[in-house]
Amino acid sequence: MASEDELIEARRAKAAQLEGAGSRAFPNTFRPTEAEVTRRAEVVARANDADESVRADLPDEADLPEGAEQVALWGRVVAKRGPFLVLRTPFGDAQALVRKDVLPEAEAAQLAAVDLADHVVVRGPLIKTRTGALAVSARSYGHVGKALLPPPAKWHGLKDVEKRYRERYVDLFANPDVSKVFRARGAIVSQLRRFLDERGYLEVETPTLHSVRGGATAKPFDTHHNALDMDLFLRIAPELYLKRLIVGGLDRVYEIARCFRNEGISTRHNPEFSMLELYQAYASYEELMDLFEAMVRSCDQLVKERFGDLVGERPFDLEAEWRRVPMRDAIVDAAQHLHLDAGGPTIDRALLDDEAATAAFADRLVAGDGGMKLEAPDKKTLAKVRNHGERIFALFELLAEPILTTLYTAGDKSVPVFVTDYPFEVSPLARRNDDEPAYVDRFEIFIDGRELANAFSELNDPDDQASRFEDQLAKAQAGDDEAMQFDHDYIRALRHGMPPAAGLGVGVDRLVMLLLGLPSIRDVLLFPLLRPEA
Repeated sequence: MASEDELIEARRAKAAQLEGAGSRAFPNTFRPTEAEVTRRAEVVARANDADESVRADLPDEADLPEGAEQVALWGRVVAKRGPFLVLRTPFGDAQALVRKDVLPEAEAAQLAAVDLADHVVVRGPLIKTRTGALAVSARSYGHVGKALLPPPAKWHGLKDVEKRYRERYVDLFANPDVSKVFRARGAIVSQLRRFLDERGYLEVETPTLHSVRGGATAKPFDTHHNALDMDLFLRIAPELYLKRLIVGGLDRVYEIARCFRNEGISTRHNPEFSMLELYQAYASYEELMDLFEAMVRSCDQLVKERFGDLVGERPFDLEAEWRRVPMRDAIVDAAQHLHLDAGGPTIDRALLDDEAATAAFADRLVAGDGGMKLEAPDKKTLAKVRNHGERIFALFELLAEPILTTLYTAGDKSVPVFVTDYPFEVSPLARRNDDEPAYVDRFEIFIDGRELANAFSELNDPDDQASRFEDQLAKAQAGDDEAMQFDHDYIRALRHGMPPAAGLGVGVDRLVMLLLGLPSIRDVLLFPLLRPEA
């Protein structure tokens, strides 16, 4: 098998042939007109239409009339089949019938030097081949760009997954469905913008470099600004800047922000990711449930209409009624489903509202007496909680979250679940509930078991917010490297008066994964973070 260097040298020899045929290996002379760009898209669509009748009126090569309309077709050569070249375009593949004996001598010499993956252009009338396919019968041929490496012979299978992510530029032209995924992603992001723009939201941009880490509990990336001699953080969330804009009188704002969190990599996590955050004055988290549901359905409708072939059979139903379940009810439902034992009392809301009884129940689980075997990390999670609220949240994460798709269904499919009423101890930026101050007006939405978005009625009491920041400082001093810092300027902003408001954060990458049925976040990131090559 030839080495990469040998392959490059062989193709450089072909490049020298091009120079002798009146071309360059890397020319910059081909300029399609706008009419040709439009016509190419139409021709490729016609070539790939499943309805064969759209090609029925094309003439055979032998029956071409004089003066037939000529079209331009250009793209990357992905196959050579006798006199046929298959060209890959952004719209799909189409073929050209290129016979040397009908080309000028110089163009025929260029054709003799063509390699797979080269870029070429042909012009000629459309014909129908013996198999009923469409082809451009080339009357002219031009070399557009040389590829010094061949396309991969095989680009499928798990053994090539990391190579596909690393060499995405090859993945995109070698696997047309991959290109289609990223076209779908772009369409979804555009639809998110359109949906919010139509409802009076203003798209804004806020800083990526932060002097105070906040807006979420996560470990940041550190950096340094030399001219100002300042330590800075890459933003983990745009939240606190967006809420400053609510203070400033911009009642509806959103940002599709690139965020950075110094955390592990998994099928759902990449250190760099896209987050949609929006804030609406004079609203509560309940209005945002309705908004989010409508927004996801609008994106799903677009995907089905334009990229339906990417949507397979789903284990979840977006058209069914979306459930709204308080966190403590989800724990009770999970305990009943798992037949867990609290050592006497029934596991219900009353037990979970009793701090001592909840602690005893958690202790039984840690000891292995509650009817469920916990793994060591889960035992550690329960054992290190500092208060009742953190214990409730830990029980939800350990018991209910893994089986949400089983607990809440419509027929044989799971339904989206808004989990509401989070403990205030794990929600440092959310407004306390008026009737139950130990809990906040917050939801997270889970679809197909994946947490997709987080929202809450915003905390606009500066004294309460300052107290929450103090608690975050205590966590940091206790060794929590994800705790927020005290943002004095944000407190000052709140003291100027923020109206009641609600905010929503949506993981854009996870939304694309969900709608397209893809298992890994790397499948929806053009260039996911990878270790350097050896």
